[in-house]
Amino acid sequence: MARKKQKQTSLLASLPQELRLSLTAVKSAAITEDEVEAEPQRDEPDERPAKRRKLDTILPLSYEKYDATGLVPFYANANQVPNHLKKYFAQRYRLFSRYSEGCLLDEEGWYSVTPERIADQIAERCRCDTIIDAFCGVGGNAIAFAKTCERVIAIDNSPVKLALARHNAALYGVVDRIDFVLADFVQFAKALSSSTGRKRKIDVVFLSPPWGGVNYQSLSPSKSTPNLDSAGSHITNNGLAFIQDNDAEEDWVQSNEYGLANLKPLHGKELFNLARRITPHVAFFLPRNQDLQEVSDLVTMGQNGASETEKIEVEEEWMGNKLKALTCYFGGLAEGQDHLWP
Repeated sequence: MARKKQKQTSLLASLPQELRLSLTAVKSAAITEDEVEAEPQRDEPDERPAKRRKLDTILPLSYEKYDATGLVPFYANANQVPNHLKKYFAQRYRLFSRYSEGCLLDEEGWYSVTPERIADQIAERCRCDTIIDAFCGVGGNAIAFAKTCERVIAIDNSPVKLALARHNAALYGVVDRIDFVLADFVQFAKALSSSTGRKRKIDVVFLSPPWGGVNYQSLSPSKSTPNLDSAGSHITNNGLAFIQDNDAEEDWVQSNEYGLANLKPLHGKELFNLARRITPHVAFFLPRNQDLQEVSDLVTMGQNGASETEKIEVEEEWMGNKLKALTCYFGGLAEGQDHLWP
């Protein structure tokens, strides 16, 4: 079901009919600038002192063993933030609504973590028993999945990111539902899919690999970029991931579509195929200017014993009137394909 979009032009709307596989446009709850700059209001009174609090006791005593305080800086106000991170700090409550309670992010986490409301939307769509978060970073998606899934396997090859993710999950009270695994997803997936012994059944794999750095928009464009009309060929560029929202970047218009070859650590098609060796139910989080022809080419006629072409659902992730990213759902996650679940 397509919901009414905002005034901003969407690339999806301009695609040829054969590329519109199954489209759901989702507008996440709007966040005003006041909400971004100010700490969210809570029902209980805030008894914390006005001065900067000490960070040596951020977590409740029961979760003290997960405390990663001191591993990275915690910024209490904008004056403490390096200039190149200030625009992200201004959006801290979009990223983690409980930021002021002590959420920790490394530098990459500031510009790549999925905003909480979008993460919650994706988690609701991926509701299941066991899910793999293949590139968990500082834990934004893993925390959301822990609210809707029985078990979350959060994988990252950085011990620092895993420690931060565990710390943040403890703040949200969901750390006990997440298994944090220090591993390279590529090797993990190969080992898991080739194992012949008894293993946990994985229902869903969520792929949110690095897009190529802060300047990902300057990477090589997709080779299959279709010739779109002017309304569909212009996309406002937000910088890495989808949260660089300053006015200068919003005025910059990009005509090239993003190609799966730019994803790290492997070509997006290879990452997708690895995930499908684990489960047919995959959610793929991609830039908003992703070439959808490439996404369409990920599935083929008769794959996994299907008698007809598999449908893909592409969900637009909106915050306010800004399109932030695309989530592509495969297998039983796509609308109308519940029969693909066992």
